[in-house]
Amino acid sequence: MKIVFMGTPDFARCALEKIIEAGHEVVLVVTQPDKPKGRSGELQVSDVKALALEHNLPVFQPVKIKEPDHVAYLKSIEADIYVVAAFGQILSQEILDIPKYGCVNIHASLLPEYRGAAPIQQSIIDGKKETGVTIMQMAAGMDTGDILIQKTIPIEENETGGGLFDKLSILGAELIVEALPLIEAGKLTPVPQDEAKATKCGKLSKDMGKIDFSKDAETIRNLVRGLNPWPSAFTSLEGKMLKIWSAKALDEEGFDAVYGGQESEEDFAVRQQLVKDNAYGSIAAVAKDSFAVLTGGGYLQILEVQLEGKKRMDAKSFLLGNRVKVGLRLG
Repeated sequence: MKIVFMGTPDFARCALEKIIEAGHEVVLVVTQPDKPKGRSGELQVSDVKALALEHNLPVFQPVKIKEPDHVAYLKSIEADIYVVAAFGQILSQEILDIPKYGCVNIHASLLPEYRGAAPIQQSIIDGKKETGVTIMQMAAGMDTGDILIQKTIPIEENETGGGLFDKLSILGAELIVEALPLIEAGKLTPVPQDEAKATKCGKLSKDMGKIDFSKDAETIRNLVRGLNPWPSAFTSLEGKMLKIWSAKALDEEGFDAVYGGQESEEDFAVRQQLVKDNAYGSIAAVAKDSFAVLTGGGYLQILEVQLEGKKRMDAKSFLLGNRVKVGLRLG
């Protein structure tokens, strides 16, 4: 098939690479304009543009793709289908109607769940046990088009946003290559989304990572996993930002199994008072290789951290260089 590919970040790059490998003719690659990076302000090309240049593919970078001149240009390009993956701009109905087989989108969730910008991270934050990829026929709304094909994968117990991102980018690339010949042959039946089951998720922002220790430990652990590596979950320790990179939720039994045998009578008494006072965010126990924080439901065992101005490190290394004691409060 003759394909116009629209995408920008590394999630989309994987799909474009598989489409090229499958032998389809990519007649145009559309991606976001180059953006300045860092203090130097040097322009940085998108992951998709970098791959397109490697394969000598024509690249189009409109600031606003809906502009009449840009739409006219797209109409001049002979293509059977548009494949869209994390492009970053909304397509007008006029654009959606251009190609013979319409426009299809690679979306990293099991639609109608998690329409929007950050479905991968949000599925982990919400504690979901599975997710997947949807290839859908695009419509004018945000991720509202008919479903063509889906594939599901489990979310592992210790999966992070970054790890799941990589898995779903590969799955999405494989699924679009599987779907394209089926679309051309008319073998995929569009299935309307159930609006009653639709959920939405917004863009990631740095302030999403601020930890509220009044929430239960499992909810906080999911936030830590979902926002790893960006924007990351964080709190503060004696006025300095403390990023939490890895943690485990413990109930009372789990806490006793880890810390019970090494808890002094004094620390036990302090912890009981912290619990009585609902002093969420307070350090409840310290061991050689971890420390536990009291939450609104159970304890959060801290396994990997990064103090402001320091490198990321495991809790054992952190405890060797920082004075941490029971009763000290985070946040």
